[in-house]
Amino acid sequence: MFDYLVVGAGYAGSVLAERLAAGAGKKVLVVDRRPHIAGNAYDRYDDAGVLIHTYGPHIFHTNSKDVFEYLSRFTSWRPYEHRVLASVDGQLVPIPINLDTVNKLYNLDLKSSELEDFFASVAEKKEHIRTSEDVVVAKVGRELYEKFFRGYTRKQWGLDPSELDASVTARVPTRTNRDDRYFTDTYQAMPLHGYTRMFEKMLGHENISVMLNTDHRNIVGFVPFKQMIYTGPVDAFFDYRFGKLPYRSLEFRFETHDREVFQSTGTVNYPNDNLYTRISEFKYMTGQRHSQTTVVYEYPRAEGDPYYPVPRHENYEIYKQYQQLANETPNVHFCGRLATYKYYNMDQVVAQALALYNKIMGNKPSDLAGA
Repeated sequence: MFDYLVVGAGYAGSVLAERLAAGAGKKVLVVDRRPHIAGNAYDRYDDAGVLIHTYGPHIFHTNSKDVFEYLSRFTSWRPYEHRVLASVDGQLVPIPINLDTVNKLYNLDLKSSELEDFFASVAEKKEHIRTSEDVVVAKVGRELYEKFFRGYTRKQWGLDPSELDASVTARVPTRTNRDDRYFTDTYQAMPLHGYTRMFEKMLGHENISVMLNTDHRNIVGFVPFKQMIYTGPVDAFFDYRFGKLPYRSLEFRFETHDREVFQSTGTVNYPNDNLYTRISEFKYMTGQRHSQTTVVYEYPRAEGDPYYPVPRHENYEIYKQYQQLANETPNVHFCGRLATYKYYNMDQVVAQALALYNKIMGNKPSDLAGA
């Protein structure tokens, strides 16, 4: 008899499994439909010996000391600050938009204080910020919105920014200084030996059993357990009772090149040209030294594995119906991006899982990492 059946071996499931096993002494069975652990953070060495992220680049960053210290139990870290360039008007310029971006695009020599005036002069006044378009044009105006955001967003989401919740483009800041880091979080680092190794240590507790290539529906009724942690799509759990929740997927095309470096930074965005949204080069992120390099092209898709909940009001209304069902389902706890239909970063999923563990155990909320 297992105390918990955990469905999904990604961040939400693995963190909860580890805490329940190591922190509370529970017997836990983790199942995953895929042939590997670590969910979308799974990394591996390709045929050329380059460490790649199978489901696209995963860059760890957080402002949470608790989350960082918790994960540090299972990995050492390599400091890494991600930088992104955007291919716009035949040039590669920093994104998020900063002082260098504007000066290079328009052949100007503005100072930070002057850039604030520049943005103010081109920004469109918006009484109410409702959509992703509103967020951008209210900050940097219509022209920069068209150059950097509209095409990228339409490719990524299959929708115009005017049709998406403001939260999508609000995730990308605008800066008046020369800071070209994509993230400004306190903790920015990559697992020294890769994500998969970190998950192996997380799930290595003697109280945890793992079954891969396994659909949980095929074992419920055959394997006894007391409670379930579910991290898959919430609509699938309830057999799409209120219809399918929209998700965006991605198709990845990997290329290995016989040279040490392919591009000048970790990721280059292509907002207006090509069918792909970006090209990422893994060696920047992993620090690996190798005579060859592997890059990945990302092509957004409507169908495929669910990666991103589509942030629109009507979708949230459907989710609320599933959320009510989830709240009323005894002995099942829902956690993670797909199970709670939220566009979470990795650290946010870890924080959510730790908070759920404390709730289950009746710990104080401040005791984020548990015993």
